[in-house]
Amino acid sequence: MAQRCSFIGLGVMGYPMAGHLQQQGFDVCVYNRTQSKAEQWVSEYHGSHAETPAQAAAEADFVMVCVGNDDDVRSVFYGDNGLLAQLKPGAIVIDHTTASADLARELDAAVKTHQGEFLDAPVSGGQAGAEKGILTTMVGGEQSTFEQAQSVLSCYAKKIVRMGEAGKGQLAKMVNQVCIANVIQGVAEGLHLARKVGLDPDALVEAIGAGAAGSWQLVNRYRTMWDQEYDHGFAVDWMRKDLGIAIAEANRHGAALPSTAMIDQYYADVQSLGGSRWDTSSLMVRLDKLSGDWKK
Repeated sequence: MAQRCSFIGLGVMGYPMAGHLQQQGFDVCVYNRTQSKAEQWVSEYHGSHAETPAQAAAEADFVMVCVGNDDDVRSVFYGDNGLLAQLKPGAIVIDHTTASADLARELDAAVKTHQGEFLDAPVSGGQAGAEKGILTTMVGGEQSTFEQAQSVLSCYAKKIVRMGEAGKGQLAKMVNQVCIANVIQGVAEGLHLARKVGLDPDALVEAIGAGAAGSWQLVNRYRTMWDQEYDHGFAVDWMRKDLGIAIAEANRHGAALPSTAMIDQYYADVQSLGGSRWDTSSLMVRLDKLSGDWKK
């Protein structure tokens, strides 16, 4: 008999992740705050849907969560309708939300109180990575639990790394987001200079994309940045949420993140220009605006 999984949260990441589970032989029950999205998922992938997180988790061997922020996570864990209310003893709960390390440690204790096991496992790779099943996940939790979860995680992640105890997955994701934000700003400034001095962007990336200046952001986003197209990918609102978590954690430990704090404010500028839902590569908009090159 197929192992039963529940997947709570069918956003741009969770929807295809849950689909990969169903396609690879797990019996999946989904829950989404907007029920029509859960019904749409069932029509596409089969499986089933529940009316509450508790109902979704009731018979599950694995419970995956992928929602927005700390408050959203707590709303699906706690209370009469929360997943903990009907969690099966021995079940493994995996939180894929990018959230705080403090929340991960809190949930680890709460799940264990209900005789389950917990992993914090934020993912990287964006919507495209989720759709292709090639995400990277950074995992916090006990080694034995991590090993038991491999069959599930490998359905949608190609790189799965245990970082240590509960909370360490979220800490690693903070570092990931700090690095991404700083790389995007560098790519934006480089492309801005290239435009001003009259370089061809395709020839430029062919020349430098495979060298020391190469990055995923440069190779995969240069063309849309050059063409001022940002209606895709990971939204600015979510990046600001993630950077806020990282900056708060850094402040708690006395770590200095001056460039990250500055870029966070650059993203605030993008929001003020109407770019809350634009892709994070829209940092280039600020530079185009400053130089009079923004055409939209």
